[in-house]
Amino acid sequence: MLSAYRKHQRLIILTVSFLLPVVLMGGYFICRQMAPFGSSSLLTVDLGQQYVDFFAYFRAALLHHPTSLFYSFAKGLGGEMWGTNAYYLFSPLNLLLLCFPGRYLTSGIMLILLLRYGLAGLSFAWLMTKTGWQSGPRIWAFSTAYALNGWMIANQLNMLWLDALIILPLVIWGLLKLLHQRQAGTYITWLTVMMIDNYYMAWMICLFTVLLVAWQLPVLEDWRQRGRALIRYGLSSLAAAGIAAVTLLPTIYALAQSKGTYTENTIHSRWEYFPFKMLAKLVPGSFNFDQMPKGQPNYYIGALLMLAAFLYFFNRRIRLSQRLTALAVTAFFLLSFCYEPLDLLWHAGQFPVWYPYRFSFLFSCWCILLAAKTLQPGYHLSRWQVLLTLAIVAAIFTYVSQLKLSYLSTSQRIIGLSFAIISIACLTIPRRNSPRMYDFLLICLVICDVATSAYTSLNNIAYVSQGEFANYTTQLDQASHKIKASDHGLFRVAKTFTRTKDDPFQGDFNSGDHFGSTLEPIIPNFMGAIGQPAGDGFVTYANGTQVTDALLGFKYTMSKRDPRSTQMPISGYRPDWNRQPVTNFTSKIVIKQNKQALPLAFGANREILGLAHTTLDPLNYQSQIMQALAGRPINHSLFTVQNFTAVRFINVQPARQITGTIFKKKNLLKPAEVQLKFTPPTNDSYYLTVGPNVKDDVSIRVNNRAFGQSNNYRDTIVINLAHRQKGKPVIITLRLKKMAAWLQNVSVYRLNQRPFNTSLRTLQQSPLKINHHSSTTITGTVDLKPGQSVLMTTIPANAGWHVTVNGHPATTHTVLGTFMAIPLAPGHYRVKLHFRPPFLLLGGVISIISLLLTLSLLHLPALRKLAHPRIRE
Repeated sequence: MLSAYRKHQRLIILTVSFLLPVVLMGGYFICRQMAPFGSSSLLTVDLGQQYVDFFAYFRAALLHHPTSLFYSFAKGLGGEMWGTNAYYLFSPLNLLLLCFPGRYLTSGIMLILLLRYGLAGLSFAWLMTKTGWQSGPRIWAFSTAYALNGWMIANQLNMLWLDALIILPLVIWGLLKLLHQRQAGTYITWLTVMMIDNYYMAWMICLFTVLLVAWQLPVLEDWRQRGRALIRYGLSSLAAAGIAAVTLLPTIYALAQSKGTYTENTIHSRWEYFPFKMLAKLVPGSFNFDQMPKGQPNYYIGALLMLAAFLYFFNRRIRLSQRLTALAVTAFFLLSFCYEPLDLLWHAGQFPVWYPYRFSFLFSCWCILLAAKTLQPGYHLSRWQVLLTLAIVAAIFTYVSQLKLSYLSTSQRIIGLSFAIISIACLTIPRRNSPRMYDFLLICLVICDVATSAYTSLNNIAYVSQGEFANYTTQLDQASHKIKASDHGLFRVAKTFTRTKDDPFQGDFNSGDHFGSTLEPIIPNFMGAIGQPAGDGFVTYANGTQVTDALLGFKYTMSKRDPRSTQMPISGYRPDWNRQPVTNFTSKIVIKQNKQALPLAFGANREILGLAHTTLDPLNYQSQIMQALAGRPINHSLFTVQNFTAVRFINVQPARQITGTIFKKKNLLKPAEVQLKFTPPTNDSYYLTVGPNVKDDVSIRVNNRAFGQSNNYRDTIVINLAHRQKGKPVIITLRLKKMAAWLQNVSVYRLNQRPFNTSLRTLQQSPLKINHHSSTTITGTVDLKPGQSVLMTTIPANAGWHVTVNGHPATTHTVLGTFMAIPLAPGHYRVKLHFRPPFLLLGGVISIISLLLTLSLLHLPALRKLAHPRIRE
């Protein structure tokens, strides 16, 4: 009967531990009118610009084309997805998104986020009950502080990391069982789950387990037991990595080709900021947008628990050796928050791009663990401890009051100081007189503290409206569906509007845009070389030409029906699409077909195998590529430089040459402009090149129309000016943003239409006629004509691609530093291209062997469960 009562009581404790964070945060979201409760949404920063599109891709992959879980042509020009998914999407909670299509994705995100808050509280409450470090309703204070800690609030938009907060307490419980009860199963299981769920967070948790082992070793009786515990820990960790090898090995390879190329090779021994500045994070709500790109660690857990964690070091009920070890662990964390080499260690050798100190959730957890060990029944402060804590609180808030920080207001400082003083008062009250009232006070104080901090922090963030996301997504999905319904082939789609660089994921179509941490550098390098906005981790196909549209297989184009509409933000200007035939449309989007588009594989001249990138002029490079493919002299350029008809200088000095000139304001108080007038002498296509420095110095207007262009590009870009506009003037206005402007690479070019058409007809002679295609397999036939001894593809080269020709393996070459090509003699061929993530099979074999070996070892008598109901320390 007693056992049943305890089980019922524990069930209530765990249920409330789950519900408290859900109710607290759900109530806040309802008040903020987040979808589905109003007109706003949770979408902000990366969640709105990146992750929501990944969720749409994940949903489409599971429901419609599962092979795209391994490779997708919607990732830039094409890229592997196994390693990408291991970073972004392997959380099992993402399966709930299958129930939320298109515009309703924001509601699914809300559901999953609330579940993560609740599961984090539940998981920590489970740890407290299993270890016995806390019991009864008091657990709610610790579980809620854990679920609503400063890191969780600051990173709720980074949903790919949040499972770490759920799994971490389970890993800790498994580690304690491993060290004290010699049971490895729980630790291996949950560490494996973490490694598969998100390898990045798993790396940080693995480092944390090393610190936890050091903290627990003094509890063991002698050095022999400690040595055996270390061996069990090492072997169990290796077993978890082995079982997770099916994801880890392919992911490590994918990272080496993408994100890993940015790893720091030089480590500097230096402080990243004045260390005492992190004390400001002890104030509730100490977070805003400015802290996202570069700020201090977020670790707030409430004043009472932070004080209790500090008092752990003075708790004589705990042996001195363990307290000293805990002090060393705490010092290691604090140094990691401001000392560059340790910061790099936690982040696996790479400085974070935005969201610094991503491991601070571990410090929050660590402090709550210390607080749980301190706040045992009967604990209260002695007189000298009261004076010490008062002095420390006074010193901290005196220092913080002198700091001028955008994320701290006077009212926040007052509220924080009030919580600290009330916490000290609470700790001085003997619990034995009224234990229930004391526990109620402790629970209310902690929950009010962390909830106040959470609400204050989130009030500082702006969000995308539900209408903005839903209306755009609906139009994009409709247009994409209509294209795929009328054409089941393999092709790419270009567009002149954008919401994010991952629109192809959102709309489920192949294109040339992508923003993601695992983008292979060869893609932005190539795209930048041909005049597209590109950088580390992103590409945008916004400035295509007739040449690139044809070569890269952009068979369909999407543009706004009403250019004046603000619902579909402009990303480019394409007058050369005006004469394309309309194939379909939605209420906001016109769909046209590009008759000049080549397939993703076609016959070409072998001159392309040796073409080097020797020019920084994107249009010259485009010409060289096409002429080499067609077997024509690359010095016969398809583009010709054109002179401006007239130039008008307003408040700047005159100059005979525009490109390369530094223009300076004459009168610093008046606006300054350079107006370039150009009248096309033919109906050909005309393009303007603009160097990367120009974006910072001037704003650009074409015929009084603002140039809708992403400003984060690093190469010379190409802007479409005119097509079939003979005799109609084009006026380019360059207005200075600063006192001076360097007009880098500002030139106008004409595409010589006849030579272009001749080269295009040559390349259209030998298309790969595709019989079957999926994301990972392409089969078809090709008839290579004389003079064409290469099957050229615009599929990015990757070791995962395997090619057979007439049933026999074929050797591939990488051309242009980017694409895969297969040398062949003229003739008829059956071609098959198949993609398999490198090391996937090897990883699968290692996982199976590791799993079988681990299961067999766990059943050995030496590793069976010992009859210890709770951890001793």
